[in-house]
Order: sequence, then structure tokens, then C-alpha cells
Amino acid sequence: MKVSVIGASGRVGKAAAFSLAEENAVNELVLISRKESIDKVEGEAMDMYDALAVKDVNIKITASCNFEDVKGSHIVVLSAGRPRGLEMSRMDVAIPNAKVVAEYSKAIAKFAPDSIILVVTNPVDVMTYVALKSSGFHKNKVFGLGNHLDSLRLKNLISQHFNIHVSEIHTRVMGEHGDNMVPIMSSTSIGGILLKYFKDYDGFDMDKTVEKVKNAGNYVIRKKGATEYGPAFAISNIVSIILNNEKKILTVSAFLESEIEGVENVCLGVPVKLSINGIERIIPIIMTAKERKAFLKAAKSVKKTTDEVMAEINI
Repeated sequence: MKVSVIGASGRVGKAAAFSLAEENAVNELVLISRKESIDKVEGEAMDMYDALAVKDVNIKITASCNFEDVKGSHIVVLSAGRPRGLEMSRMDVAIPNAKVVAEYSKAIAKFAPDSIILVVTNPVDVMTYVALKSSGFHKNKVFGLGNHLDSLRLKNLISQHFNIHVSEIHTRVMGEHGDNMVPIMSSTSIGGILLKYFKDYDGFDMDKTVEKVKNAGNYVIRKKGATEYGPAFAISNIVSIILNNEKKILTVSAFLESEIEGVENVCLGVPVKLSINGIERIIPIIMTAKERKAFLKAAKSVKKTTDEVMAEINI
């Protein structure tokens, strides 16, 4: 399978590309960058080849600034755009990134009309909507990284608190990838046991843990300047599940048409079943009254920003 990464000169893009290069399901990888960054991306490709030789990985890697090279891609990872600085919210980069995402989505539609677009650019829920409308693709073919990364972060924190292997933790974050994320603690379980019935639950500070998830990206940016490995491996995970047709349920940013709580015409993090064709279906979920209220708040907030961005870029 062929996968292309647009924005491969960026920290998330190059880390995602290297992670994808190790996936057995990927046998061709295209790294797309702007013309002024092509030397850097060519260097990244050479460095990857050297590293992959150690692991006996056989893959074709192409560095390019020519969009025609995405032709034949099964999945295009769209990570281009202005990165978020420490004092910036995801929404601070919304307008400039929307213009970039709109331009690249049209190019993807032209050169890889049968592909799936995985949006990583922030604010990802808004950018997923921009990519969907700009490409003209079916809603099942365009979705964003969104709350999949948040869900993994929450899963990791619960695992650390209870000192139980991360594979035994089943949890989900929905809504916005940002301040209005909604951890679905009511259905979170450890080894099949609902969290609220798990031994030592009384010592678990849920509010503090949720706050850590909300600020996880800021913590990393403050320490090292940008997030890289977390998003990269989350991207690789999604791509692998699709290419291997695993039909797993992940929380990604998807276009809603009243499937959950009557919310429509906005992209939000929701549970979806992923297959070789993209989103096979959105999975409805029962929430508590508090979770439902938070989810609807997230929908209203993201919809407002999305409408403002769409009006600004005239789509």
C-alpha cells in the first residue's frame, strides 16, 4: 500500500513518516514538502533508509515537492500548516492553516481521488471539515486524528495510576481535540471492570487526570518545543488499522449527520469503525447527562469556529 505524508519536513510529519515506514502494510511512502524544504526531506529519506536497513525493512521512500507524486496513494496524511507555539491555542492557527489545508485538499482530490485523507493539522476538528469540503470527498474518506491521541493519553495515565498494563485499560475521549474534550469516564473499564467498581477507585483523582490530558500537549511543548512521538505513533496506528482492514473502533474527528445526540454539520471526535475503506460507520454511544452536556458544548464551540473559518476562506 502507498501512503503519502504532506508536511513531511515538520516535526510531526517526519516522525509520522518514520513510524509509518516501519509498518508492514506500507510498501511505498511519499514525503511531500514545499520546494524550499526539499533538501531537508531528501535527507530525512536517506536517514530513514539507513535506519530501516538495520531492521531489514524493504520500502520505497520518495521525497518530493511535486503533488503529482501522491497519485495512487491509499492514504494521504495531511500534517502541513503552522505549528502551535507555547502561548498559542489551537484556534490561533485556524485561519492560516485552513488556507493551507484547503489548497492541499484540492490537490489531493485532483491527483489521488480514490484516497483517504487523514487530517493532523490543528485545530484538527475544524481542519477536518475544511479538508472534507475542499476535497469534495465522501465523509467516510476524510477524518482527523482528533481524540484518538487524547484517548491514548488518558489510557496511559490510568494505567500508571493503577499500575496495570495499558492494554487492560479501555477508555475514550470525545468532542473537541482541545479545551472542550469529553472523557467518557462512565464507560471506562480496567480488565472489563467498570472503573467506578474497580478496587482503589476512591483514590483516583479523575478531575486532575482529565486536566492532565487536556494540557498534555502544552506540557510537552513547554519542555521540548513540540509534540512528535505521541502524534506520530497515533497516526501510524490509525493507518495500520485501515490498511490491515482490522475493523477496530477508534475515536477520530468525523463529520456528523445526527448520528450522535442529534449533532450535525460539524466534525467532532466520535467512535468510528475503521476498515480498508475508511470510516465504515459511526458508533452511537450512551453518555451520562454531564457527558452529554459537555459533548453538546464542544459541538457548539467547534461549529462556531468552523463557520467563522469557512466564511474567512470563502468555501
